[in-house]
Amino acid sequence: MDSASAVSASAAPRTTSQRIKSIFSGSVGNLVEWYDWYVYAAFSLYFAKAFFPQGDMTAQLLNTAAIFAVGFLMRPIGGWLMGIYADRKGRKAALLASVLLMCFGSLIIALTPSYETIGVGAPILLVLARLLQGLSVGGEYGTSATYLSEMANKEQRGFFSSFQYVTLISGQLIALAVLIVLQQTLTVEQLESWGWRIPFFIGALCAVVAMFLRRGMEETESFSTKKEEPKESLMRSLMRHPKEVLTVVGLTMGGTLAFYTYTTYMQKYLVNTVGMSKNDSTMISAATLFLFMLLQPIVGALSDKIGRRPILIAFGVLGTVFTYPILSTLHTIDTWWGAFFLIMAALVIVSGYTSINAVVKAELFPTEIRALGVGLPYALTVSIFGGTAEYVALWFKSIGMESGFYWYVTACIACSLLVYVTMKDTQKHSKITTD
Repeated sequence: MDSASAVSASAAPRTTSQRIKSIFSGSVGNLVEWYDWYVYAAFSLYFAKAFFPQGDMTAQLLNTAAIFAVGFLMRPIGGWLMGIYADRKGRKAALLASVLLMCFGSLIIALTPSYETIGVGAPILLVLARLLQGLSVGGEYGTSATYLSEMANKEQRGFFSSFQYVTLISGQLIALAVLIVLQQTLTVEQLESWGWRIPFFIGALCAVVAMFLRRGMEETESFSTKKEEPKESLMRSLMRHPKEVLTVVGLTMGGTLAFYTYTTYMQKYLVNTVGMSKNDSTMISAATLFLFMLLQPIVGALSDKIGRRPILIAFGVLGTVFTYPILSTLHTIDTWWGAFFLIMAALVIVSGYTSINAVVKAELFPTEIRALGVGLPYALTVSIFGGTAEYVALWFKSIGMESGFYWYVTACIACSLLVYVTMKDTQKHSKITTD
């Protein structure tokens, strides 16, 4: 088939079943990647001893946490490298590379001998694995957001792109479920000896399945029919869109901080500040995350009806007004249901950001720099605000000013609200529809 025929074939209208099949394959890969990412944090308590010298448990956990942070710092590099690759070689190729990196990372962790066996080689291999996983997750977001947004038809773009956060949350829940099952079936000694390797083998196996599914995906029409390759570098092309880059940073700042506050940090907050048991905090976190996951396509579909901007403004206004009351009231709550309803109320508000942030960013950029434009500024902002949420919260608590964190989250959401109010509604001014 010559190039003209290929373009013609790729430009042919896709059926709904073809779109759903490709979107499903892309989403499943996203789920596997986030499962692998979260499983590290979920099981670090059990594998810390395997990778570091025997001694103080706190020191071992600090070492594993430091390596987790290294993976987080790699995300902007992943957003940069994988964004360039996706915009040069295609969304499908980048998504395959992303899940392949995650598979290798999980396999390295699962197969690495203990510190007692190979000495300093054990933590070195652990760092290598997290570097690969950080690159993978950093590249996954922008490429996945671009793929889902381009693959969906215009009328359902908000609905289908919302599945990026459905699968992100699903990965977190599945990692938590695997932990609970293994805790119920294995002893602590077995988990610390060899049981912690099981979830990483599961992740590597699922990544292989995801690779086969992604091999069957179709390339998006936007990429297949794009004009010739740009003469200048993609980074230089991206710098020609400073307003869009700053918009991604601004609209992400408050949303990612709120997301990490009410999901990742909340389990520790319930134990450390509210005074709940670990079991209760785990169950509340799992229940609220599950319902939060179900909200994503509902709010995404609503944005297809009324626009993206009203949804974002609703998040910005409600987040600015209610963050302090919710967190300060949660501080004094002493019942399971009270904590559940307060956190759930917060997550309903946050869903105004999470459900549509991917499609909003994708709609800001032209085809030739879309994956890079979405992935790089997003990954930088998440590393600065989302990745530090827990540290900042604990710092405020350590100096006896925990309420300072509540105002910090409020201020960041208020800054994002200014962006939402002043930006155009990307549903009506989408660069995807004008490609």
